[in-house]
Amino acid sequence: MSIKAHLSDPWFFTVVLLLSICLGGLTGYLIGPSAQYLKPLGDLFLNLLLSAIVPLVFFSVSSAIANAPSIKKLGMILFYMLLVFLFTGAVAAVYALCVVLLFPPALGVSMALGAPGTIQHPDLLNQLANIFTVSDFSELFSQQHILALIVFAALLGLAVATTHDEQGKQFAGFLKAGERIFMRVFSLIMYIAPIGFFAWFAVLVNDFGTRLMGSYLRLTLIYYASGMLYFFLVYTVFAYLSAKTAGVKLFWKNVSIPAMTALATCSSAASIPANLAAMKNMHIPAEIRETLAPLGAIIHKDGSVIGGMFKIAFLFGIFHLSFGGVSTLSTALVVSLMVGTIMGAIPGGGMLGELLILKVYGLPSSMLIIIVAISMIIDPLATMLNVSGNCVSSLLLTRLVEGKNWLTERLKLIAPD
Repeated sequence: MSIKAHLSDPWFFTVVLLLSICLGGLTGYLIGPSAQYLKPLGDLFLNLLLSAIVPLVFFSVSSAIANAPSIKKLGMILFYMLLVFLFTGAVAAVYALCVVLLFPPALGVSMALGAPGTIQHPDLLNQLANIFTVSDFSELFSQQHILALIVFAALLGLAVATTHDEQGKQFAGFLKAGERIFMRVFSLIMYIAPIGFFAWFAVLVNDFGTRLMGSYLRLTLIYYASGMLYFFLVYTVFAYLSAKTAGVKLFWKNVSIPAMTALATCSSAASIPANLAAMKNMHIPAEIRETLAPLGAIIHKDGSVIGGMFKIAFLFGIFHLSFGGVSTLSTALVVSLMVGTIMGAIPGGGMLGELLILKVYGLPSSMLIIIVAISMIIDPLATMLNVSGNCVSSLLLTRLVEGKNWLTERLKLIAPD
């Protein structure tokens, strides 16, 4: 079997990536600070991935809308997508709340609560224009304005879909071809993924291996243990709800490469191509996967929701505040859901989410560094949960849009698209 055939086999490639991760981690531990010399190799892989993201998102979103069977169906897809994102985010928030109540992440840690400092309040209303638009066309083609790019691509796709002439059909074909070409670009970039994964994990282990001590060690262990349980248990339930046993098999056969891409790069955006490829292999219709994958990478982050709850509980624990009562717990649920959804859509939204936590609970701004450190420690698994959550959400969304027999019907009609 050729190398190309081996790399196209998801199970073989998964094993290769796992070996790369393990060898990279071991190398980082053994060579210590010298692991920084491997960073350029990791940067090379990540930069190539990120450079392909913007055109891929542009072509995939605009093509999905331009070639949608009907505008009415597209509206239904977006409506059900919002329901799925809210449902899975709420499940993640409730799950995280149960975990931190059973296993308080800051048990045994204590700090004195000083006077609240001046906190910069996130103003979502004033941020709306910056979230969804940019002031110059050239600014669209940047990772920092990915949601504005999605809005623009959606408008372009809508314009093409409502242009009922030969030129409209030709332009729709161009967009479809662009999406296929950039998926091919992603496939070529993934040939060097084992090298990139090896280098990134060597650097990560060297950077963070000695920092997982003291007050953060307990939180880290609880987050990673509960996060992996959520990954295997809850996502299996979601997959079962989508298409019963067949849905579970489809999900677990295809989620490994998106999950490990997320784990290695700590970037939901860099994992969009892998998610698109996995969704295609799961027989998700093009109009669903090409809309959900880029949009979900921005506003649907189950791992970040769980992380938000951990940050809240950790702050309550180190200041010996009472983390109980209907008002406190319900507020924690809402805030953690916002941290993992709305704030993720804002450029620099992670920091705004952390400021929101401090604002809501009246904590001093000097505490920002505490939860920023938590974000850094949990980022690999949080990103993996974010990306995998989008993957399983595509199954749930297809179930809602296409009906309970969607998989059977898709297998009857399946053809390269």
